[in-house]
Formats: sequence, structure tokens, C-alpha cells
Amino acid sequence: MKDAGVDHVEAVFVGNMIATEATGQGHLGPLLAGELGCGPVECVSINAACASGAAAVRQAYLAVASGQYRTVLAVGLEKMTSLDRSSLTRLLATAADAELEVANSATFLALNALLMQRYMHEYHVNRTSFHPFVRVAHDNALRNPHARLQESVSLESYLQARMIADPIGLYDCCPTGDGAAAVVLGRDLPARGAVVITGSSSASDSLSLQERRNPLWLHAAEESCRSALSQANRCLGEIDLLEPHDAFTVMVALSLEACGFAERGRGTEFARDEGIGLRGRLPICTAGGLKARGHPVGATGVYQVIEAALQLRGEAGANQVPGAAVAMTQSFGGTAATVITHVLERC
Repeated sequence: MKDAGVDHVEAVFVGNMIATEATGQGHLGPLLAGELGCGPVECVSINAACASGAAAVRQAYLAVASGQYRTVLAVGLEKMTSLDRSSLTRLLATAADAELEVANSATFLALNALLMQRYMHEYHVNRTSFHPFVRVAHDNALRNPHARLQESVSLESYLQARMIADPIGLYDCCPTGDGAAAVVLGRDLPARGAVVITGSSSASDSLSLQERRNPLWLHAAEESCRSALSQANRCLGEIDLLEPHDAFTVMVALSLEACGFAERGRGTEFARDEGIGLRGRLPICTAGGLKARGHPVGATGVYQVIEAALQLRGEAGANQVPGAAVAMTQSFGGTAATVITHVLERC
């Protein structure tokens, strides 16, 4: 709010997934609004699994775009370190299908391992092909003082890391953790460093992987991206950077393909040949992404929007993408059962 130059908001939207069970504290909207001294404003908590933060941003966007409010606050937060691994795994699995997946002991790690295994089989690639996603995220995290994992990862280290769920190794998955992030959206904000959301879209797919016609094609990502670009009157070639939901490396490849940046089955080739580093054709994970910055679930979608905004404001420091004017963020809930895409532009 200080950065935005405001001391009051008319509504508060809070994105969170597991606070009720993890901390015993639900009903986060009024809690936060009360702590901020906002008065009797609208305050709502939103759960869209790992896309909860992005959902809060989208609801704030809709509230302002509709004319209902002039200034609103979107917050994403998650407290995860108070849980043991088993409890955290169980809570995160509530974003999967309870009857068809969780009842059969499928965790998100297992589901993503199945996707990666199938991807390697269908498109004849090996684990080495996924290393560029890891290398770029970790290299960018080295220059982000707030990143969780500030270490480079060589191909040798990547391949020799312990296997978590074949073929997913340690460096194929992101770390969880505590975190909070917030953005102010409004009609009359000060012009300094102003960034505009020109496209916002949410789409859904079958909750369970087995009910999808092709589990290697993320229909919700495709539709969400298409709609957001249409609203912004932009094409893929005009996107200067992408903040993808890189909780697992295979999801980055699938996201690039579903959005249309890469041909089907060639997401890993795109990363290798076209360049996804800060000066590549499509820079991604510019602050380390979920992979190395960290993934405090309910906060992640807001982090992505902030990181994109910093790029567009020219305030990304050592990780600045030269000339960044148009950015895209994409957040997944579950195995991309909910996908929220935002297009942001520099004023």
C-alpha cells in the first residue's frame, strides 16, 4: 500500500489454500482487514488450490474493472513450515480428485511423475532434456536475495540428485515454505511505475488426470492463455517474459506447449534452442520461479504478478529483462485443473 501510494482500500481479497487445517485459522479476509484497520470493507478468502493467489488478483481485477470499487487489495499467503511432511502432503493432495486419485494414494508428486514419465515416452526425450528449466530458474535465483534456493545446478548435479518419484528427481520439484505477497489494484493510483493488467482469464479442466482425453495437453492453460491474450489484444510474439507455474519441470514444458510458445512435444526443445534465460527468446522464472524462489502455495500467484510488475517497471535489478514491456503470468491449481493467466503491460 505504501508502494502504491494509498492508505485505504475498499475491499480485500485473500488467496490461501491450507490455513484452516494448517494453523487452525480460517476466515482470513476479516482477520487481515482488521489488522490493517480497513474498516467495514468487503473481505473474502479464496481457495483455488495452488492458484489461490492468482485467483485473489483476478477477483480484485474484476472488482475494479466492473466499477464496483476504485482501490482494492489482493493478498496471497501460506504458512506451511508448522506441518510435518506427511500432513503437508495430505493437505496439498486435497487439490486432486479425492475419489479417483487420493483414495488410491496418489500424491501430487506421484501425479506429476506419471505426467513426466508419459511425456518422456510419448515424445522420446530423456531426463537431460528437462535440465534447462532447472538451470535457468536457479541461475536467476542466485541474483534474487529473497529466493529460497540460491544455488546453481549443473547437469551433472541434476542427474545425480536423488530420485524422489521416478522420473522426478530432487531438482525437478520446487520447495514449499512460508510466504506472503500483496498487490494494490485501482483506477486512480499514482502514475509512478504504474503497470496495467490488460488481460485476465481463468479456465478449468477435469480434476483428475484419468478423465482427460489427453493428460499431456493442458486445455485449461490453452484456453486461459488464449482468452487473456485476446482481452489484451496481444499475440504470443509480443510477450517479453513469462512467469510459469514451474512446481515441476514437466509442467513448464506442458505450459509452453499449451500456450503455443512451443509445438506439441517440443517444450524441452524450445527451452534448449530458443532460450529461456534473461536474454533469451522468452525469459521465464525471472526471479527464480516456484522452482528456486519457492512455492508458498497461496502466495505464489501474487508473487508472480509482483515479479512481472517489477520487470515492467524496470526494477528487477540484476534480473532485469532488457526492454520488458509485456509480461504474462500463469498459475495452476491442482494438475492444471484451474489455470489463471494474466497479461500485464508497462504504461
